[in-house]
Amino acid sequence: MKDDKPKVQFIEITDDFAGQRIDNFLRTRLKNVPKSMIYRILRKGEVRVNKKRIKPEYKLNDGDVVRVPPVKLPERDAQAPVSTNLNKVAELEDCIIYEDDQMLILNKPSGTAVHGGSGLKFGAIEALRALRPDARFLELVHRIDRDTSGILLVAKKRSALRHLQAQFRSKTVEKYYFALVMGEWKASCKKVTAPLLKNEVNSIVRVNPNGKASDTRFKVIERLEQATLVQASPVTGRTHQIRVHCQYTGHPIAWDDRYGDPRFDAYTKKTGLNRLFLHAANIKFRHPKTEEVMEVNAPMEPMLVRAIEQLRKKSVRQAS
Repeated sequence: MKDDKPKVQFIEITDDFAGQRIDNFLRTRLKNVPKSMIYRILRKGEVRVNKKRIKPEYKLNDGDVVRVPPVKLPERDAQAPVSTNLNKVAELEDCIIYEDDQMLILNKPSGTAVHGGSGLKFGAIEALRALRPDARFLELVHRIDRDTSGILLVAKKRSALRHLQAQFRSKTVEKYYFALVMGEWKASCKKVTAPLLKNEVNSIVRVNPNGKASDTRFKVIERLEQATLVQASPVTGRTHQIRVHCQYTGHPIAWDDRYGDPRFDAYTKKTGLNRLFLHAANIKFRHPKTEEVMEVNAPMEPMLVRAIEQLRKKSVRQAS
């Protein structure tokens, strides 16, 4: 009689996974297992590394042997695997704008989370893993908000992940976003350094003197009727940083459901816009293998382009 009960696993860590936190390793290894359950088995000491108890922040080393206990999911969870809806997956395949043996780069659509969680069973990284079931390694290098579109880097090797994340930490990666903001942005406002504090209960971010230092550079791209298209370059990487800094200056981003202005949303709705106008359009970084400086551009989706065109036409009519 076949025994379908889950069994203890002993996994030897290779160089590809060296440097990764044990909690993140388990989240990748134990697909469909809730994050709360992963942290529970870590706290209880059921996960061992080299026969020793470890904390969630422990970083794996080449040659470590990880004991992963049998994990039995509740029946309802076992019947709800990560969504592999073919349409969603196919759409993301079409969104890959660069790929080599080290990484791939997505032009992520607005409305797609970068990973599952918080009630979502499906995210960009889960879709990519569904697309590439034989891939040994696929991990997010960084994150962007669910409603923000544009460039998202995914590492295909542990060494590439470490190299790229080191560049983000050292602030040598240059990222440029397009944002449509309310009103006339002053050309003299080229930098916002307001500190940001995140409310851990509702994830709302506010400017607060007790918050973390935050720095965003701005440049006016085009002045439009009752709006400005700006380029925003975050030097630091705080949650909702560009969105809150725009609100702080009195120029909230169109269709920002947390920090926006309903009057501006109603105005831009006439152009056909119905999503957050924040797009990660350009990135510059060093290739993790060749060290060559790379610059990648992600085109805006047609809805954003049409909104700009419509506002541009209104500006011309008002001027004539």
